[in-house]
Amino acid sequence: MKYIVPDYVKKKYDQVLPGGMNEWPVVALSQNREEFVQAVAEESISRIKALAPTREALIEEIETTVFREKLRIKRNPWAVDPEDEEHFLNSIKARLLDISQNNPPKEEIDEMLDEMLYEIVFRYSDEIAGNFKKTRYRMARSLVTFGFARLLNASRARGFWSIFKTKFTLQDKIHITGEVEQLRTLARKGTIIMVPTHFSNLDSILIGWVISALGLPAFIYGAGLNLFNIKIFAYFMNSLGAYKVDRRKKNALYLETLKTYSSMAIQRGCHSLFFPGGTRSRSGQIEKRLKLGLLSTAIEAQRVNYQKGKRDALEKIFVVPVTLNYNFVLEAPSLISQYLKLQGQERYYVENDEYSTSYKISAFLVKFFTKGSHISVSIGKAMDVLGNYVDIQGNSYDKNNRVIDTQEYFTQDGRIISQNQQREDEYTRMLSERIVEEFHRINKVFASHLVAFTAFEIFRKKYSKLDLYNLLRLPEEDLFIPIDEFKDTFNRLLAKVHQMKNEGKLDISPYLMGDPDEMIEHGMKNVGMYHAKRPLIIDKAGNVTTQDLNLLFYYHNRLVGYNLEKYV
Repeated sequence: MKYIVPDYVKKKYDQVLPGGMNEWPVVALSQNREEFVQAVAEESISRIKALAPTREALIEEIETTVFREKLRIKRNPWAVDPEDEEHFLNSIKARLLDISQNNPPKEEIDEMLDEMLYEIVFRYSDEIAGNFKKTRYRMARSLVTFGFARLLNASRARGFWSIFKTKFTLQDKIHITGEVEQLRTLARKGTIIMVPTHFSNLDSILIGWVISALGLPAFIYGAGLNLFNIKIFAYFMNSLGAYKVDRRKKNALYLETLKTYSSMAIQRGCHSLFFPGGTRSRSGQIEKRLKLGLLSTAIEAQRVNYQKGKRDALEKIFVVPVTLNYNFVLEAPSLISQYLKLQGQERYYVENDEYSTSYKISAFLVKFFTKGSHISVSIGKAMDVLGNYVDIQGNSYDKNNRVIDTQEYFTQDGRIISQNQQREDEYTRMLSERIVEEFHRINKVFASHLVAFTAFEIFRKKYSKLDLYNLLRLPEEDLFIPIDEFKDTFNRLLAKVHQMKNEGKLDISPYLMGDPDEMIEHGMKNVGMYHAKRPLIIDKAGNVTTQDLNLLFYYHNRLVGYNLEKYV
């Protein structure tokens, strides 16, 4: 089955800001980095003091921070950690000890606490802050586009010299669909918060290429501090708008500084990207529950902007869900093992992550881009921070398609409220639920997803008395499906998927159009195509079987949440 990419998918987009990089908010943020770091530190201190309003509460927060940080560097040190970290923590600890032992005057205690709090928070703020460089951004963009396109050509054509040809581009492999024009228009007028699904280590690079390919300004995004252990990654990410997120740090001082950084950057008009699931989906499912920490900063930034008088419809903050769709995920074996370990506790054994070094990540990228499988990136409808759809002019609409004023959600007795944490927490929950709904609506079902779902659900029904973990332990000789039974079930599910597509509940790949036998052949060829043990194959007897039921479970999970099980 051959699918020709429509011309509109391959369209080359001009920059949305014709003035070039000098108009990008992230450039202005970088040029004023020192001032911004200072502002983040001061605002974070103000918030921390509001959370710990008494002298005793503040001492307890600082003591907790020092204890947890010393435990972190002892149990889980990273190469990227500052060399003076232990010395710094010992200095804070000594001053806390001085307060408890010598009991100085209260005014002196307050002064000492303010000094310690500032040193800790400023250190965090400076660590988190990105350092965008225009020249390095151009170079990184060129290297990614050139390098992956060369790999793509080498894989599609024969002979050494094919690597230098330009017959195939990344747009032949990566198909961008959905609300592209709305995204580009709103990026000229307001501030975009892009929230993608997260399945693979490839996601950050992929979404970065998409942002560039659509002519959008660079986005700031949170990158795990562990990635900065790899020097070549650190070199580029330090200069591409990435701010550092250290998931080892769980203390309130760090978390408040991180949220403040995100909120203040959004307030200054920086387009922002974060994976609301928090980490890669271990199960292979589309995220059902999102992390609310960074998501809440969009709510806060919108309220602060209203307080500052930014009330025009096109000065709003717009949330844009994005789904990334793959036929296979290279990390799937380790991800599903981690998921089963977490869910089954002692009933399952987990392996280590396979892609943790520069060599392995490089091999990951080479292997992915030399495979023939396509990737789909689906851009969802933009929403305001309350989860209401917006039109291309930035106006919000409720469920009855009536224009609404988002500012009213932050107004009490005709005045913009300064803050209502309980209310904003509820708004964050509402937004997270709407993002999950939109993820499912714009999810593009691949043939590989549907064949995996079909096979695993047949096995589940056949062995309905077994729980999941006993099912996954079945020997290979018990795992086969007569091809006619498989086709019948596939066709029933296919009909339901097309019905849901017509109802606007999901999207489908062009490979799910036409002859069902060709769809099955295409799906089985592509599902988990890289793995040594294939999730689905046809055995010598002509039956459908699996070489790895765990992997089949992983790829099946992409269609969990649509209530398709009852059609098996």
